Formats: sequence, C-alpha cells, structure tokens
Amino acid sequence: MKKIIERLLMFFLGFPVLLAAVVFLPQYNHVILNVAIIIFSILGAVEFRNILTHKKLVVSVPEAAILGALCPTAWTLVVSLGLPGFVVFIAFIAGALWILVSRIFASGEKLESCVEKTVAGFSIMIYPGLFTSWIIRMSLFHHASMMILVFLLISLMNDATAWAAGFLFGKNNRGLVAASPNKSIAGFIGGLFASALMAFMAAIFVPEAFQSGIMPSIPACLILGLGTGIAAILGDLSESAIKRSAGVKDSGSLVMGRGGALDSIDSLLFAAPVYYLLYQALF
Repeated sequence: MKKIIERLLMFFLGFPVLLAAVVFLPQYNHVILNVAIIIFSILGAVEFRNILTHKKLVVSVPEAAILGALCPTAWTLVVSLGLPGFVVFIAFIAGALWILVSRIFASGEKLESCVEKTVAGFSIMIYPGLFTSWIIRMSLFHHASMMILVFLLISLMNDATAWAAGFLFGKNNRGLVAASPNKSIAGFIGGLFASALMAFMAAIFVPEAFQSGIMPSIPACLILGLGTGIAAILGDLSESAIKRSAGVKDSGSLVMGRGGALDSIDSLLFAAPVYYLLYQALF
C-alpha cells in the first residue's frame, strides 16, 4: 500500500511539474529540461553500471557517469548553445576510443576482464546515454514545446494507465511475459489505449503542430501514439528483463514509488527515438 501511495503522489505532483517545465521554460531550446535529462542519464548510467556488476561487467562509477553524460551533453551543446552538429560525433567517438584504448594499459590480471569492461562501457554509453539524446533533439522542431509535451503525455500516460489497468483488471491475465510476470494483458491494452487517446487529443487540440502531409492528421496521430506506446512498453519490459537476469528488483531507490532513475525513464528511452522518427516521417 505504501508503494501505491508513493506512486500516486509522484504522478499527481511530479508529472504536472514536469509538464509545466516544458511549457513555461522553453528558453534556449528547453535548456532546463535538457540539463535535467543529462542528470537523469548520469544517474541511470550509474544504476545500470551497478546492475551490470552482478554479471561481472564492471566499470568504475566515474567512468559510467561520464559515458552516460557524453551524448546528451553533446546534444545539449548543439541544441541549446548553438554549437555545430559534429560535436555529437566527436563526443561519441571520444567515448568509444576511451572504452577501447584505456583497456590497453590494464595490468595482466585486469586485462583478463577487458572484454567485459568493453561491453559494459559501450552498453552504458548507448543505454541510457544515446537513447536520452533523442528527447533533447526534439527541441529543434517547430512547435517544440508542444511536440515534447505530447511525447511525455503519450509515454507517461501509457505507463500510468498500464499500471492502473493492471492493478484493477489484471489479476487473472498476468504472466504473459516472463521478464515481468506481474505485467498483465489488461495493463498492455490500457497503456496502448492511453497512448492512442493522448495522440488523438493532440490532433484535435493542437492541429498546427500535427499537420501531416501524407494522410489526415487523426490517423497519422494514432499511428504516432500507438507506435510510441508500443515502444514505451518494450522499453519497460527490456529493463525488467535486464534486472531479472541480474537478480535485481529495482535499479535504485532515488524516485519515490518508482525505484531508481533508470526505472523512471526506461519507457522513455525506447519511446523517444520511435516518436522522433515517426514524427519526422508523418509530419
């Protein structure tokens, strides 16, 4: 019961604050939001590093923090401060070179774990580092505030409604996915319905931001909502599979009622690139 109350408090208090930040703090292409994303990427990277240690894939905490920050920081410099786009490629290449070259100077005993350290390093730089960058990139679009707002509504309402539907109606239809046996069919249906509904409302209430050149706006928005919703569900399940494989329940304890930072953004990590690319293709 305590976790349920904490989760509801986070939704009704934290969610409006996040949406307000998007709407009322758009300065420098949402630099405040972008910095928050960098912070969560760092925290998520450290938590992911801690999970990987259970499988003997070990990097240091400072290295995990830097690798998690590289891509979102580079994109923030491009988006919010106007630096040229090649900064992103320099950052990624620098991270990749560090992961590979730094292992050369390991002692003989540590050299035996070179493969494990390399795998862990690239994994952390990509997840969550590279994935979070797609949210920052949304700030470059016209109607960026509305685009980011709709993305958050589609993704987070998917998660919240899936949890509520599973809690209310999922008692006898759980166990569909071994990676997360508490997830239910009712939850999946509820989450996708919420994503489609948020996208439908976007087409109705902010048509200027969602004018499709290839089909009517409503079906285009429904495709956007369902595609993003499916990606959000897969993001949540993927993190669950990783944690279950490592014997970990939560990635951390930072966020009340949610667990760790990675637990809080897992659905956004997969949803962001899908939403971004579908928006480009459809609108």
